[in-house]
Formats: sequence, C-alpha cells, structure tokens
Amino acid sequence: MSDCCGGACHAPTAVGHAGSEHAHGHRFWKSTGTLALVAAGVLIAAGVLASVSDAPAVSTVAYLLAIALAIPAPAGRAWRSLRARSLDINALMVVAVAGAIALGEWFEASTVVWLFGIAQLLERWSQQRARRAIRDLMTLAPATAVVRDAAGDREVPVDHVHVGDRILVRPGARVPLDGTVASGYSAIDQSPVTGESWPVDKAPGDQVYAGTINGSGALEVEVTHVAADSTLARITTLVEQAQAQRAPIQQWVDRFARRYTPAVILLAIALALVPPLVAGGDAATWVYRALTLLVVACPCALVISTPVSIVAALAAAARGGVLIKGGAHLERLGAVTCVAFDKTGTLTGDSLGVADVRAVDGTSADRVLAAAAAIEQSSEHPIARAIVAYARAANVPVDAGSDFRALPGFGAEATYAGTEAIVGSHRLFEERQLCTPSLHAEVEEIEEAGRTPVLVGLGGTGIGVLGMIDEARDSGRLAIESLRAAGISRVALLTGDRSAVASQIADQVGVDEAHGDLLPPDKVAHIERLRRGHGPVAMVGDGINDAPALAAADVGIAMGVSGTDVALETADVALLTNDLSSVPFALRLGRATVRRIRSNVAIALALKGAFVVAAAAGLATLWMAVLADTGASLLVTANSLRLLRAR
Repeated sequence: MSDCCGGACHAPTAVGHAGSEHAHGHRFWKSTGTLALVAAGVLIAAGVLASVSDAPAVSTVAYLLAIALAIPAPAGRAWRSLRARSLDINALMVVAVAGAIALGEWFEASTVVWLFGIAQLLERWSQQRARRAIRDLMTLAPATAVVRDAAGDREVPVDHVHVGDRILVRPGARVPLDGTVASGYSAIDQSPVTGESWPVDKAPGDQVYAGTINGSGALEVEVTHVAADSTLARITTLVEQAQAQRAPIQQWVDRFARRYTPAVILLAIALALVPPLVAGGDAATWVYRALTLLVVACPCALVISTPVSIVAALAAAARGGVLIKGGAHLERLGAVTCVAFDKTGTLTGDSLGVADVRAVDGTSADRVLAAAAAIEQSSEHPIARAIVAYARAANVPVDAGSDFRALPGFGAEATYAGTEAIVGSHRLFEERQLCTPSLHAEVEEIEEAGRTPVLVGLGGTGIGVLGMIDEARDSGRLAIESLRAAGISRVALLTGDRSAVASQIADQVGVDEAHGDLLPPDKVAHIERLRRGHGPVAMVGDGINDAPALAAADVGIAMGVSGTDVALETADVALLTNDLSSVPFALRLGRATVRRIRSNVAIALALKGAFVVAAAAGLATLWMAVLADTGASLLVTANSLRLLRAR
C-alpha cells in the first residue's frame, strides 16, 4: 500500500539550506488545512448540540458542512492514488464516508473524516521532529564569514568565500567554513559535528570544521572547502542519502502491506455481501461493518513503524558524530555479535612512546637518551618527537646536534658533542657495521617484549637501544568493556604489525584474540573465520588501508575520518572522531533501532488484529476505527522518536 496516510506515513526526508523556520512553519500549517479542520470541528460540535436540541435538519446541515471542509484533502489524494493504480487509506476513507452518508449516518461520516484529518496533522507534526534533527545540521554553520584580505575585514555570505581565502573566527563564534588555522591559538568545541565531549586545542596547521564553536582565542583560518563541500554539508548529504536506502525489515513491511491491502478489501466485500445473501442479515448493518473494517484494517501504523525509527536513529547518530550510510547498515549493526579492530590509528593513536632505554658496554642510559634526543630534535618524525618528549620528561638535557641529516626509511644522523651520532633501525646499524653482540642481545629482548627497537650510536660505536611502543588509546579498554556489556561475544585485533606488538596491545585493552603479521588478504580471511565462529562481524579500521577487511565485514566502520573524503564515501559507518566510545554507541543504537522497529510492528499488528475482529463482530464504529488507526500510528511514531534521545 503506497502513500498509506497521504504523505504522513512516508519516511521523513532531510533538506539542505531550507528557508526560515517561520516560512517552513507557515507552509506546514497551510498544507494541513488546519483552519478547515478547526472549522469542521466547531461544526460537528454544533451538529451534536442541534441533535440534542431536537433540531435534526440543523444538525444534518452542520455535519454536511463539516464534511465539505474536511473531505477535499483526502479526496484529492485518493484520486491521485487511483490514477496511479494503487489504493491507499485516503481512498478507503472516502469510500467509508460515502457509505456512511448513503446509510444516513451523518455524524459518523463527519466525525470519521475530521478525525482522519486530525490524525494526519498530528502524525506530520510528530515526524517533523525527526526532520528537524537532520535539517538543523545545516543551520549549525553561520550564513556569513569575516574575510580578511588587503582591503581589511569584511563580512560576506559563505557562498561567496573561495578556497584559499583567509577568514577571521572571533572568540565564541561558530566556524563558518572548513579550513586550516593560519594563525592564532584557541580551543574549539567540535561536539556539534564530531560528538567529542571536550574542546580540542587548535594551533597553526590544525584543521577546523564548519559549525564548530570557537573558544576564547581569535583564529585566522585559511579556507580549504567551499560551503557546499564542507564536512558538515557532506554529513547532511550522506544522511539524506541514507534515508533512501531501505532496510531489509522495511522492505519486508512494504511487501507485507502490498499483499495485506487486497486481502482486507476482499474481506470487507465478503463481510458486506455474504451475511445478507447467505444468512439473510440486514444489508445496511453488514455494509456498515465492512466500511468500519476497511478503515480500521489500513496498515498505516505498520508502514510508518520502520522509516520513522530509521530516520530518528540516523539523526541521533549524526548528532553524535557517527555517520551510518543507510537503514540496511543500521539494521546490520543491530545484529553484530563480533567486532574486529585494526591496531594503528584505531586501538592505538598516531603517537608513539619510549618504553625502555637500554645501554651497552658501560654507557649510561642518560647518555643514550641524550644522544638520541640531540639528533631527533631537528626531525618531525613521530618517533623523533616521542624520543625528545621522553628525554625532557626524564630531565635529560637535550642539546641540539648539528649537521642533521635524515636517512629516509632508516633513521637520522648528526654531529653531537663533537662526534658523529646516529639513530635508526637495526637494518641501518647492520649496514653501517655498528652492531655488537651486546647490542644484538638488547634488540632481541626488546622485540620479544613487543616493542620496536631504535638503535643509538656515538663515535662509530653502538651505545644502546630504545624500546618504542604504540600507545593504546585511553578509551580503548573502556570501549571494549562497553562492547561486552552491549552483548558483543568476541573482540579481535587484526594488524600488520608484529605478533608480539599485537599481543601487547591486546593485553592493554583486553581483547579476546590478537593476530599480527597480517597482509590485507589475511585480514579478510580472519573476518570470514570470525563470522563462521561468532556471527556477524563489524570491522573497525582507518577507512583506507583496511579497505578489503572493511568490505569483507558485515559492517565496515571507518575510524576518525573528519574531513576525509575517501573514508566518508566508502565506509558503511564513518566515525568523525577518534574516540572509541563511538563504536559501542553505534552498535547500541543499531540494536535499539531493531528493537524499536520490532515492537512497533508488534503493536501495529496486535491493535489491527483486535479491531478487525471487533469491526467484524459489530463492536466497533467508524469513528472508533479512525481513533484506533490514529492511536496506533501516533503510538509507533512516538515510540520511534524516542531514538532521537540516544547519546
């Protein structure tokens, strides 16, 4: 049954840059014919009073005028549905009203069409809450930006700002466009876009996103994306597209409704004809029961039970920094029983730490660390930054070396304390013939402990080894505990790093199993093994390097992809922040959505079944049928909208 409630039952669709809220509200009230419904309600009340006052002619006229005011909207939609060769609730409603008039039931006829109009009004009002949750994403970004150039500062519409322009973001203002900080320091509240709980410090070179809120410092930002291509705009577009992708359970409901409607019509015809013809029953009584059956049996609540839940969940997810690319992925999230994580950039961040300093042949650990830090002070490599930070934290003097030379893929060298100093990989020291038996022994111990060795040499001799370690995210263990609390039976770590490193990270965060030294095809094989042993699998990775495993999983989740076009476009689910708590949030939301849809379907079918029996037995009137249909529709809509509160 298409268009079951004349548009009120359709899945809400998001909009982009809508008009003002006032204009939108005006269109809404005008489209629903609120004034006509109010007048019709007054006329029905007048008709009841006239009937009580024993003025039947006046009451009939009042009821007729009420019908005339309320019937045009459903009649027009009924005509369009018939031209499209489909039957919807509007057609059934018009038939019911016409039948009640033919039977002389003026009060029933007017009440039915008036209650039907009220039901549509309330349903549309309820569903617009889900629409607004998505539409409001676009209103986060200001409509204007302060452009700074040779002519000074001037305020212009964001649509007139180009890539490469410099804009000023004042303290407390919202960032109007995506860009890179050119100058200034501040903390930005990114929660409207990424869902992050705490403000994020921003310095020159850092990325900022449209719709986020600047803190106490002024920032000059170089624009990297025009308004239509900002992260916020892409989020809104992706959510809009997601609404068009129907979940399997929604497809099932649609198929059920298409078969259910003809069956109801045949049942109503049989109810109207068989008893009078076979048992000699009163024809008017059975026609009235058939009309009641037509109204009460419309699967309006059933049809809207799924799309409203899905749209509400997608909106709640987007508000929490989680982009779910459609109802099908949302439903699959609800079925996941096993989660696999990549290591680098997922369970661990981009930063490294120094876990151990080993000195050999009588050299002190401080001298090893000082030599390494002196070389690396001139480097921007993550390992270099970690070594320098560790040396300073350990109060080891860091004297800058001279004549710094990077050795890409191997390490670096410089002059320190008047002699040649070198820091780098085991392979580099082998090639330079700087390795000694004692150095080899320390390297082996560090590798067995699951750490990455970085060797240090001074004056042509190896003097020690640093043990580097990936630092697990602070949210890792808590997120995995949350996954278990949400019903996930198995958590795995799949990485291309060494098995010893994988085991160490696994111990830190508490996963069930860890596998290292994996190539992309190996990760895919593990995904298939996990699916066979533990059910549907979600793979969490960086969205690019883990593409085969993400594609092989039932749900691929890309981690921390704010502003990353490739990940936003390819993942089933994209997390806009590196906070691992987004993963259990997404899974809980998927499960809550599936539960809500199933409860809605159960409510709709139970109420319909009860009132179908009541209508056939003559225990329900036409206006009671409309109230039942309206009540069921509003009940499942309100139940679905509870998902908007998900956090």
